[in-house]
Amino acid sequence: MPESIPSRIPPESSTSPTRIPHPPPPRIRKTRFVCISDTHNASAPSSFQLPRGDVLLHAGDLTNQGSISELRKTLQWIEDADFEAKIIVAASSPSILYLSHSAAEINLSSPPGPHTTFRIFGSPFPPTSSPSKSSPYSAFTYPSSSSPTPLWNTIPLDTDILITHTPPHTHLDARSDAQPIGCEDLRKALWRVRPRLALCGHVHEGRGAEVVRWDLDVEGKEESVRGWEDPGRGNKKMSIVDLSARAGFENDGVGVGDWDREEGESSDGVQVVVDGGADLDSDAKPRQRDKYRLRRSIAHINPHPSIPTSSTSTSPPPSSSPSDPLSNRLGRKETCIVNAAIMGRSWPHSGARGRGKTFNKPIVVDIELPVWE
Repeated sequence: MPESIPSRIPPESSTSPTRIPHPPPPRIRKTRFVCISDTHNASAPSSFQLPRGDVLLHAGDLTNQGSISELRKTLQWIEDADFEAKIIVAASSPSILYLSHSAAEINLSSPPGPHTTFRIFGSPFPPTSSPSKSSPYSAFTYPSSSSPTPLWNTIPLDTDILITHTPPHTHLDARSDAQPIGCEDLRKALWRVRPRLALCGHVHEGRGAEVVRWDLDVEGKEESVRGWEDPGRGNKKMSIVDLSARAGFENDGVGVGDWDREEGESSDGVQVVVDGGADLDSDAKPRQRDKYRLRRSIAHINPHPSIPTSSTSTSPPPSSSPSDPLSNRLGRKETCIVNAAIMGRSWPHSGARGRGKTFNKPIVVDIELPVWE
């Protein structure tokens, strides 16, 4: 009797489509950001109260004159603040992440925390055309002119949170004379990047929040702007902004590719930070951790794509080029801009010896972010 031959599965036809397993979408969890700016030597809790949160963001102008003694006092109360991550755009400390026109990826890992991940870009620069240019204590300024400023072209397209000291033009940038003094090039950069949150300060009277909906058909164009009613005004409630999908905010934060679980740190030049504290100039290597990452980073793509500029254009947004700021990023439809100035008035403050100073509440922003472990 002939020996039986084990049955074998026939090989796939060369014409059969290849099935690539699609990773499940990342889990999403609320992360609370407490936003402040322009504290000018004021500290918590003596001048204002810091609500509880996961991450403290400071958009600059920590002191008045920038002296060592002022800076030490300011950094001390920030170091003492109870947040897993503390991120600022002016001054440096071992337990505070300092962003000087640079980017970082933050992986929150505290056991009671949300264990979420986000990419952040911070810059302390305001334009010299602002009224503060006459002050001898104005630092980090850049020249403002009618020509495009390449400064903002370096913001990575996969940025979730952008911190700049200066506000974008016509957004929370009007002083007491109602004249907007924000940066137009930054406003155009916001259209290109479309982060979830754009935090700023500099203009004390501009404190507030608004959501910009972008017109993706025309470069730099805004479709609409929604204002914000401060729920904490005149009472003891928090000044809070809800950027959840349930609240109607439309920005999924997606860049190019899907979220995968990878080993190790970033390979695209963006620093990975665990526990929220690191010095960008330090040689210390961040700890190796599993994390959800975009399969392909778009941190360093061409910032000058070809995009229709006519307001009458009816052609759909281009989406085939990997260097296109719209490619696979159409879910980034809105950006929340927050001016979190703590000081209520610009210098000189009314009243002798600063007795006319007023202080605003920090602005709390809740954002849904992917869990990385």
